[in-house]
Amino acid sequence: MKKLYSFLTIVMMAMMAVSLTSCDDEEIARTLEGTWEGNMYASSYSSYYDTYYDATYSEVCFLRDPYRYSSGTGYWVDYYDRGYWGGYNYIANHIEWRVDFGTLYVYFVEDDYELRIYDYDLDDNYFVGVIVGEDGQRLRFSLRHVSSPNWNNYRWGYADYYDPYYYSNENATGMQRAKAKDGNTTEVPDRPQRVFGRTKKD
Repeated sequence: MKKLYSFLTIVMMAMMAVSLTSCDDEEIARTLEGTWEGNMYASSYSSYYDTYYDATYSEVCFLRDPYRYSSGTGYWVDYYDRGYWGGYNYIANHIEWRVDFGTLYVYFVEDDYELRIYDYDLDDNYFVGVIVGEDGQRLRFSLRHVSSPNWNNYRWGYADYYDPYYYSNENATGMQRAKAKDGNTTEVPDRPQRVFGRTKKD
C-alpha cells in the first residue's frame, strides 16, 4: 500500500508540474502577443552577388491562437538600408510560433525554417534573449513593444502567391526565370536566404 501511495504521489507531482508549465507557457504567450521591433541580427545571403546583407532592424508580430493559448501565427519582417531585391528594402515572412516548456519556436512559413529562442527576459515593454543562429551561434537580441503596422502592404517571402511573378527552381547562376502574368519571362536575382549570425559561405 505504501508503494502504491508513493507511486500515486509521484504521478500527481508530475501532473502538477506539467500543469504549471502549461500555465507558464500561456502567460509567456499572452505577454508576447503584439508587435516588437529591434535588432535580431538577421542577414540575407544572395548567391547571385555572393554577399551578405545585414538587416538594420526587424519587426515581429505575434498573434495568439484563441484556442491554443501558447501558440499562434504572425509576421516577421527584416528591413535593410536599401532595396537589394527588385527595389524592395525588406524581406517579409508569415510565421507560426509556439511556447513549449518556456522555449519559443518560430517557424518561417515561406522559408520552411524554424528558429529557437530561449534564455530570455520578457515583460510588457521589452523582449531580450538568445537566438540559436547558424552553426549553433548564440546571438543576444533586444526588442521593444511597438504598435502594429499595416501588414497588408508587404510582399510575403519576397516571392509569393501575391507576387505578379512565379519562380522556377533554375538557380545555377544565382538567377531565376520569372514568368509574368502576360506570359513574358525574364531573369531576376534569386530569392535571398535569411541567416542569423553571419557564416561565410565557402
